[in-house]
Amino acid sequence: MNVNVSLSIQSATHLALPDLRDRLLQFICTVAYQEGDFQLSSGQTSAYYINGKQVTLHPAGAVAIARLILPLLPEHTVAVAGLTLGADPLVTAASVVAAYHDRELTALIIRKEAKGHGTQAFLEGPTLPPQSPVVVLEDVVTTGQSALKAVDRLRAAGYQVDRIIAIVDRQQGGAELYQQAGMGFAALFTIQDIQRCWRELPHRQP
Repeated sequence: MNVNVSLSIQSATHLALPDLRDRLLQFICTVAYQEGDFQLSSGQTSAYYINGKQVTLHPAGAVAIARLILPLLPEHTVAVAGLTLGADPLVTAASVVAAYHDRELTALIIRKEAKGHGTQAFLEGPTLPPQSPVVVLEDVVTTGQSALKAVDRLRAAGYQVDRIIAIVDRQQGGAELYQQAGMGFAALFTIQDIQRCWRELPHRQP
């Protein structure tokens, strides 16, 4: 594989989507993937870790992810939402990039706990009409619990939610949980994609 690990604004905005997916995968493997001993937010231990914020908070990374997510959103989607903090840059990037594709997409952020002052709301963002179709975005899916919490909050607010999209699926039960809950699910990459790419990086020491 001819590996180019750079990701510029030029490539993020102009590459064809198949080429952009390959470039983003290589970028994730370079800046976000590590092997070692880690404890995950789910409480599980893992021999690897994916720090999605190294990609989603990178300007070119955010644009690339948003461009790849947009075609996966059903045409009737009016908003994207996710649980803070991991989804904050995702929903923002998707909303902004959608505008450059003449598509109106509201960004919603879901607090883990209700705000302790003011309106004490769980949701941040414009109020949408009842039953507005919303898609939940997630950076890395492990057990899937975080995204389902987001789904519950959105449904409690009166929105229609039946789809979750992630950057990476660690394939540790999240997809199965979503299926049991009647949710559609798509991920840009699986952990197998990430690890295969990481093993092929030219600068990685064996």
